[in-house]
Amino acid sequence: MTDTGVAISGGGPVGLCLALLLARKGVAVRVFEASPELSEDLRASTFHPPTLDMLDSIGIADTLVDEGLVCPHWQVRMHPSGNRAVFDLSVLNDHTGHPYRLQCEQWKLSRALLAALSQEANAQVHFGTEIDTVTQDETGVTLVMTGPEGRIEHRARLGVGADGARSAVRAAMGLSLEGETFPETTILATTTFPFEDHMEGLSNVSYCWKEGGNFSLLKVPGRWRVSIYPREDLSVEQQLEPEAIQRSLQEIVARDAEYEVRESRAYRIHQRIAPTYVKGRLALAGDAAHLNSPAGGMGLNGGLHDAFELSETLAAILDGASLDLLGRYDRRRRPIAADQILAQAGQNRARMRTKDPQRRQEIMDDLQAITRDPARLKAHLLRSSMIDGLRQAEAIT
Repeated sequence: MTDTGVAISGGGPVGLCLALLLARKGVAVRVFEASPELSEDLRASTFHPPTLDMLDSIGIADTLVDEGLVCPHWQVRMHPSGNRAVFDLSVLNDHTGHPYRLQCEQWKLSRALLAALSQEANAQVHFGTEIDTVTQDETGVTLVMTGPEGRIEHRARLGVGADGARSAVRAAMGLSLEGETFPETTILATTTFPFEDHMEGLSNVSYCWKEGGNFSLLKVPGRWRVSIYPREDLSVEQQLEPEAIQRSLQEIVARDAEYEVRESRAYRIHQRIAPTYVKGRLALAGDAAHLNSPAGGMGLNGGLHDAFELSETLAAILDGASLDLLGRYDRRRRPIAADQILAQAGQNRARMRTKDPQRRQEIMDDLQAITRDPARLKAHLLRSSMIDGLRQAEAIT
């Protein structure tokens, strides 16, 4: 039986970020992660300006910038015509120290956070440790786990579920994610092919319409991540076949040779949120609390914003504030996730799923009008870059 201030289930970027923030506030913290090591699979890759500002405050942003790609603009594009609306993030100069999106693989953030945590004497990260049960009482929470050395029982004053969509902590709270899972399955593939040399004016983050469908191109160092929104007449297994992925890539840029495909996987799109983020001494953050469409790159960013808000709340409680302060965390983060993150991501998805040519042109005309109007452009980017949502949350008591 070991006593700590906060026990965190989940050693992804949200859990590790929360742990680092707490450790630097003097809180004894333990992280328990079921996987045996950091995952380097295909996940999020977009960091928004206010997230970079937050990470800068803990000395992590520069590392990501060095290992990622700065994207001063992003675009919505007609393909193959190239007609596009380009959103220049430099208009946010007065609102952020990072007026750009950063394209950098999620695992690079996890690696940087883990390295920083290794320097904190009051923080420990336990890999290969799976949660079996979570219970709580008036003075703390108890986690029973199975780890490399067998059964472990850990006692903490407060507990956090940052353990993803299948959160064991959320299950222990008696909660489920409410909402919907969209019917389509998206195929994500990476390739070293230089699309920027064949598509004039391409941004590092580009959402594209094509005849009868759509795709997105997001560049990370050394490769492009291509999200293929597939045909409805083929099964997921058929669309993951190398020949099917080749056909989809050839539809973007036709070439005599085959594409070199580094990785590929399928994923479903969810729009779900927990009915509350807190229950007693337990709280949720990141994917354990909310899942949304990746359109707009808000999921990881929202989870990191959860971590920063939650760290302040947990530290204050451990310093003597009432446990009721967790209610403020819920009031600040859950409505913003529902009304800003999930809503915007859903709108982005719906926009790109539009297939009617006339409606697409109407949307494009409006987007281009926004880019030409400084006031509308700034308002649009303050919202889509998640700055507005954070400001709204900060005003909630």
